[in-house]
Amino acid sequence: MFKTVKRIIDWCGEFKGKLYLGFVMTFFSHIFAALPLALAAYTVGLLIESQSGGAAFDAAWIWKTIVIQIVLVLLRFLFDYLRARLQEPISYQLTARDRLAVGDALKRVSLGYFQTMSTGNILNSITTGLSTLENMGIRMIDNFIGGYLNFLVIFVCLAVCSPVTALIALAAAALSLGFMLIISHYSSVNAPVEAQANRDMTGAVIEYARGLAVVKSFGKKSGAAMESVTKAIGDSKRIHLKIEWGYVPANALHLLALKCGSVGLAFAAAMQCLNGQMDFSVMLMFVFFSFSIFASLEPISDSAHTLGVIDDAMDQLDALRGEHFIDADGHDVKLGRYDIRFDHVSFAFPDDPETPILKDLDFTVPAGSKLGILGETGAGKSTLVSLISRFYDPTVGHVLIDGIDARDWPLATLRSQVCIVAQDTFLFSDTIGGNIGFGASGDSDDRYIQKMAQIAGADNFIRSMPQGYDTVVGERGVGLSGGQKQRLSLARALADNPSILIMDDTTSAVDMETEAEIQKHLKEMDGGKTIVAIAHRISSVKDSDLILVLEHGRIVERGTHAELVAAHGRYWDIYHKQLGLQSGVAQGF
Repeated sequence: MFKTVKRIIDWCGEFKGKLYLGFVMTFFSHIFAALPLALAAYTVGLLIESQSGGAAFDAAWIWKTIVIQIVLVLLRFLFDYLRARLQEPISYQLTARDRLAVGDALKRVSLGYFQTMSTGNILNSITTGLSTLENMGIRMIDNFIGGYLNFLVIFVCLAVCSPVTALIALAAAALSLGFMLIISHYSSVNAPVEAQANRDMTGAVIEYARGLAVVKSFGKKSGAAMESVTKAIGDSKRIHLKIEWGYVPANALHLLALKCGSVGLAFAAAMQCLNGQMDFSVMLMFVFFSFSIFASLEPISDSAHTLGVIDDAMDQLDALRGEHFIDADGHDVKLGRYDIRFDHVSFAFPDDPETPILKDLDFTVPAGSKLGILGETGAGKSTLVSLISRFYDPTVGHVLIDGIDARDWPLATLRSQVCIVAQDTFLFSDTIGGNIGFGASGDSDDRYIQKMAQIAGADNFIRSMPQGYDTVVGERGVGLSGGQKQRLSLARALADNPSILIMDDTTSAVDMETEAEIQKHLKEMDGGKTIVAIAHRISSVKDSDLILVLEHGRIVERGTHAELVAAHGRYWDIYHKQLGLQSGVAQGF
């Protein structure tokens, strides 16, 4: 429990000063909350003593009491306000910082990280974990430290006035702390189970939402696809209920110890009054006070429940921060020509190092030229281009860009010059112009965006829409065909003006006439871009300066279109099948 408290305090970093000052404000708030009750009890005691034949009661004391009560109440709310101003913003500022840091970290880790971490795990860390810290972290610390600090001061006051009552209060607080430690231990044991249940539920819901279109396309009832979601939600409910019921005994005993302490304190004060060791008015003040003395300790049990959850959330953040950044060893490089060299490169995924995906690839793509890559599904084409943009690092060999190992490039510099246009496109919920301009520099105007759309063969269909480039697309916008999405994705990449453009089957959903137009426009572009084109159609790569044919991660053929056709090898077979010269039917590879 104390380890987690220290961990949260350390997390506050530069805000520790405000946090500590907030503890002081909390202490005074508790004091000014308790004093009105004690003052009222003392006044009532004086009145009763006066009615019983004691000293005469001063009526002016009533008005003084009212004024003092008003001042005390105002002071309490003043210190509550100051505490809130000091402490409440801390968690929001820290979690905003951490969310941005997590986003930056996710850009810098290897893609292998996303193969071992599910979407539900990552999303739960960013949302649920940080939200727990945001909503409960500082509040829990304030309850814990402020509560015990307040009790310590009250204990000292009791020890001065009545050592017996002070010992009773200390015994109750110590017994309560024992039950709190049990709650904290139970929380730390169950927090990972609770977090995993949340991650499983988040992952199941995401998978269901993503796969709903597939379910409908197969004519299946949504209930069949809901099985995993139903199971995850049911498991989450059972786990949370079991954990909550587990808290009940220790939580009840914690409160019982404090209530027994209150009763014991009141009883001790009464006995001292009967024995003549304490004035009646002071005794009555102690009796009234006994039922509020532990008010600052009671809420700590609620904080202890979340200690394990907060600890688990911080573990997730630390795990991500501790993940090896793929550009950790990068340093500034001087940019020049963007030629690409694969120097005997082999690659296997980290989770299966014994199964190489790419085997001894060795080739050079001069700057400003075009490389075409053909191969069956699973031949390693997409993995190859992932090494160029450094989503992965090669297991063996080197990928050199402008003669410099990709490992030595700062990731931001490398990816500002390398752009991948994937077959599966993603469009933001924005206008078409906004989507295309996403990759453009800040001074790019509408004419530049329209020019990029023309090169990508998208200008005509964009202008046919009622709102043209102002048409909203994406999740909240109009539906587009696969070919239209691919052309917008290509236009977005071109607007970024990369030195190396990677087209991963980018025109697979585009008719051959439009594809030919796009290829023509790309050739006419200024700047001499180095282009890497993955394709299944010969028409997409036949104008390449170098064509590689991959099979099972190896280069089985290389050359120009004319050279490979003349060689009558694997490329020739593909070429003739697609022309329909063997089967009489045009086929895809």
